[in-house]
Amino acid sequence: MNISFHGHSVVMFENDGKKAIVDPFINGNGLTDLEVENVEVDYIILTHGHNDHVGDTVEIAKKNDATVVAPVELADFLDAQGVDAVGMNIGGTYDFGFGTVKMVHAFHSSSFTQEDGTIQYTGMPTGLIFNIGGKTVYHTGDTGLFGDMKLISDVNGPIDLMFVPIGDHFTMGIDDASYAVNELVKPATVVPIHYNTFPPIEVDAEQFKDKVDADCQVLKPGDSVNF
Repeated sequence: MNISFHGHSVVMFENDGKKAIVDPFINGNGLTDLEVENVEVDYIILTHGHNDHVGDTVEIAKKNDATVVAPVELADFLDAQGVDAVGMNIGGTYDFGFGTVKMVHAFHSSSFTQEDGTIQYTGMPTGLIFNIGGKTVYHTGDTGLFGDMKLISDVNGPIDLMFVPIGDHFTMGIDDASYAVNELVKPATVVPIHYNTFPPIEVDAEQFKDKVDADCQVLKPGDSVNF
């Protein structure tokens, strides 16, 4: 199995010749190494409806005939645009053939702003628990700090790998994220995400690395996690 990071919150899973991508925000993402026309995936999995997470989902899904897995209101919104979308909700698990994904709580907001300025409600924001290739991966999505991260870890763990936002302003910053890692989730490996893409979320990821007890891998876009 290969798990790679591609800037902002974009994560790619590859196993048994299949691929799934999380939150494919590519166009407008100055930190990604990806180009929409070159992305080949079987599944697109979305944490919530903000534009910098839905990103290029519709184009990628149509080009690849890929299945989109998303919170139900967001799935309905995308289905109306001709995308094959599976709607889920918090607590549910979906088997996508080479692994499973479970939606869990995240404390954030969730809406999609259309080109004409209309704001579309897209349901509850979520975190994701993946079980792929014998590994358990927690992608928190966009979230603030909340105590039930420990419950999520206790029920679904132990967590082999955690992707956690550190950029502050819209999500946890370094202090809260390091507390989540050290005191609540206690993953074996952690990768910081959702930072440096825009001026309000510019932080020094090395400061986060210094604060966490887990093996912290600060990845450049295109790098893979080293288990």
